[in-house]
Amino acid sequence: MNQEQWIFFNEFKSSFKQKINEWNIFNDELMDLQKKAAQNANNVLYSFETPIVYNRDLDKITQDDEIKLIVIGDNPGKDEQLQKNNRYLVGQAGKLADSFFKKNPSLNIDFRKNVIILNKTPVHSAKTNQLKFIIKNASSELKKMILESQIWMAQNTAKLHADLLQKSDKNDFPQLWLVGYSELKKKGIFEDYKNFLKDEYAAFSFAWEKVFVFQHFSMNRFTIDLNDFVKENNLQNQDLFSNIHQLGNIHKAEIF
Repeated sequence: MNQEQWIFFNEFKSSFKQKINEWNIFNDELMDLQKKAAQNANNVLYSFETPIVYNRDLDKITQDDEIKLIVIGDNPGKDEQLQKNNRYLVGQAGKLADSFFKKNPSLNIDFRKNVIILNKTPVHSAKTNQLKFIIKNASSELKKMILESQIWMAQNTAKLHADLLQKSDKNDFPQLWLVGYSELKKKGIFEDYKNFLKDEYAAFSFAWEKVFVFQHFSMNRFTIDLNDFVKENNLQNQDLFSNIHQLGNIHKAEIF
């Protein structure tokens, strides 16, 4: 990152930490509901440690790192919320994402060095759809906080992307990949995130062109969807980035 990008990134990181600290007043109520949501879904019991998760991998990024992607997942799962981690996309989905980039060296992207990983909300649940149970049974104040977390992440992620892209030495990077789109649809958990994200990009049309939407890395859906798209359209001989962008724009039109 150049000096201007580094300043923007650190401003985002500092603001994010501050918001997490503010939202932590809801930790007790959240943890209770997270346990109940998991029990209601008959999940195998696990250690509930961090109700609202800041991604500590952000603190490992240095000014020497070239940021090529901002990847947006859903919310922190069981592995992400463990205090030994407090990192995003480190479970099975994260391993699949890392593997995809390692298997495709032509992309020249190290998933742990060239990617800023964020979520649609930092609120933990064992499975994303368990947020519905948490929201339904939450106090009015907690409901507002979960909505605020989506709005804050949407607005500040769009601004970070635009700031980094505007000051980039390369026209193509960073791109923003929104992975996992089923809950972005109407009446989905992250419909508000989607709407506020799009509204924020209205002021950054140049950055909106670098936003792409994909299926999630979990269950290898990202790779399966991409491979099916390439095969069905006979694109095996095309540049991989070109294929990825075509698919990402198709899903973007479907969702937005």
